[in-house]
Amino acid sequence: MTEIAMLSHTGSVEALTVGQVAQTFGVTVRTLHHYDAVGLLRPTERTRAGYRLYTSEDLQRLSSIVIYRRLGFALEEIGELLEADGAEVVDHLRRQRDLVRDRLAQMTELVDAIEHALEAEMTDQPATTEDLKALFGDGYNEEYQAEAQQRWGDTDKWEQSRQRQATMTKEDWARIKAETEAFEADLAAAVRDGVPTEGDVAATLAERHRASIERHYDCDHAFQVCLAQMYLADPRFTAHYEDIEPGTAQWLHDAIVANAARHTG
Repeated sequence: MTEIAMLSHTGSVEALTVGQVAQTFGVTVRTLHHYDAVGLLRPTERTRAGYRLYTSEDLQRLSSIVIYRRLGFALEEIGELLEADGAEVVDHLRRQRDLVRDRLAQMTELVDAIEHALEAEMTDQPATTEDLKALFGDGYNEEYQAEAQQRWGDTDKWEQSRQRQATMTKEDWARIKAETEAFEADLAAAVRDGVPTEGDVAATLAERHRASIERHYDCDHAFQVCLAQMYLADPRFTAHYEDIEPGTAQWLHDAIVANAARHTG
C-alpha cells in the first residue's frame, strides 16, 4: 500500500503519541509540532503527563494535510480547505488540478529538452569497437587492426591515424562508409566502362581515394603510390578490389601512379 493510501485508511485506532505518528506516517516530530503551533492540527487528547495524543479523527485530518501538501498547497490554503464546505473544496481542487497539469506539461517539455541534450552529447562521443562492428560488419577485422598496429605502430602516420580516429563519432564513421561505398561504385563503373587510367576521370578518382586516406593520416602522392603498390602485392587488398569489379586493383594502381606523375612532373 502506498503512503497516501495508508494515510487514507487509518480507520479506528488507539490514540498515538507524536513519535508514533511521525514514525507511522512519515512526517517529522518538528512538523507535527509546527502544525500544532499554527492551529492546523492540534491533537485532541493528552496523557496525564501532558504529552500529545492523536485520535483517529486527528489522523484522518493529518492524512488530508499530507495529501494537500503533496499537491502543493500552502499551509494557509490547507487550513481553509479543511474548514471549507464541499463546493469550496471542489473549486480549490479543480484549480489545483489545472496547476498540476500545467506543471506536468512543463516537466514533459523539460524531459524532452534533456533527452535532446543527452542525444546530442552521446552523438559527440567517439565510436566504440562495438559501434564499428555493427556499422561495418565483416568489414571490420580486429585481427587486421592488430596486424596493422604491429607493422606500423611506431610510425608518425600510425600516430596521426590513432589521434584522428580517437575523436571520430559513430556518425563520422557512417559518413565515411557511405563515401567509401560511393567511391567504390564509381570506381567499378570506370573499370567496366574501360575509362583510361591517364585521363581526367581517373585522376579525379585517384584524388578521391587520396582524400579518403587523408581523413586518417597525411597522404601525399608519393605515399599514395606506395599504397597502390600494396594493393597489388597484398592478396587481401587485391581480393577486396577484385570483388568490386575484376581488374579494379590494377586499374586503381595505374590511375594513382598516373595522377601522381601529373602532380610531381
